[in-house]
Amino acid sequence: MDTELRSYLIYLAEKYETKDFCKDDPSQFLHWYDINQKTDVECAAFFSAMLAFGRRDQFIPKIADILTLADKTSGSVSKWICDGCPDLLQNDEKYYRFYSYKDIYDFFKRFKEIIHDYGSLGDCVKEKLKNKNSLNASNPLLLPQTIISSLFSEQKIVPGGQRGQSSLSSSPQKRIHLFLRWMVRRNSPVDSGIWDFISPSDLIIPLDTHVLQESIKLGLLPVTAKGTMGTALNLTYQAKQIWESDPVKCDFALFGLGVDEKGSLLYK
Repeated sequence: MDTELRSYLIYLAEKYETKDFCKDDPSQFLHWYDINQKTDVECAAFFSAMLAFGRRDQFIPKIADILTLADKTSGSVSKWICDGCPDLLQNDEKYYRFYSYKDIYDFFKRFKEIIHDYGSLGDCVKEKLKNKNSLNASNPLLLPQTIISSLFSEQKIVPGGQRGQSSLSSSPQKRIHLFLRWMVRRNSPVDSGIWDFISPSDLIIPLDTHVLQESIKLGLLPVTAKGTMGTALNLTYQAKQIWESDPVKCDFALFGLGVDEKGSLLYK
């Protein structure tokens, strides 16, 4: 990577990784609860990440509606989930895009089981990482994604499931890696850093349309690059040449640049 490109990416990352980044971004829901309410932060963040596709001005109000309902009914989202999600519809009426209210209810029902069994999603992932030799992942960096996908393999709103976990030609699982960025990166005005059992150096860049397109324009990826897990890993490797211990910081540079250039509200 040449010096000019390196300097430009550093400049962009510093420009966009600010508190203002959260204003029109689903990362705003990381800050819905106090950072010490870790289970609430996890619940709000994971739900938000799973809905983070399409137009931000459409899915952000949908997320806010659920969290507002949870707080009004039970005082916090984790307590609401453990209470059985009172007042949440459980029918096939459309909630957002191709997800119904029943899909959302089923997702939270599974979350309740994890909280009951482990205390929190973070504690569950931490426990399962201790037995990483029993997990089927072709690359150690894919282990957290593999665990999360497997935990929610029956829930429609969580991508991946138990299919194609080890294939580098499969989907980059942008939403799961976005969630992991939110949970793991430390000392950020955007990300929470509450999962201290995973190193930021082991994260994978959440590869969406903006990030892919800007990476190709800047020469970080070949023009033939597609939205695959292999591409996400390749881009992460490129970012490590600048931020060896925190490669996903590059996500701010590339995503921010893509949104600025297009004036787009799309979050793909």
